Amino acid sequence: MPQFDIHRNTGHQRETIPFVVVVQSSLYDDYRRRVVVPLVRKELLGSIADPSFNPTFTIESIDVVLHPLEIVSIPIGQLGVWVGSLSDLFVVSR
Repeated sequence: MPQFDIHRNTGHQRETIPFVVVVQSSLYDDYRRRVVVPLVRKELLGSIADPSFNPTFTIESIDVVLHPLEIVSIPIGQLGVWVGSLSDLFVVSR
């Protein structure tokens, strides 16, 4: 699972957080967990104080915001289907 891969969120907050992005370095690929950052639906957040800290992306026609303060480690088996990579997205909305 390369760094910056986007996966569907399979957890109970999947309506609010439809995707997560893997931020863990590939140096730790043998470990059975992945460090991920939630991608929260933009319309559910209020104003974004610092767009450089919380950039917005459009994934599968859904505007989402990177929410690094909610970083978490999850078992690989809980990652949903791969949907893309942030490294492929060259346009960042602000």
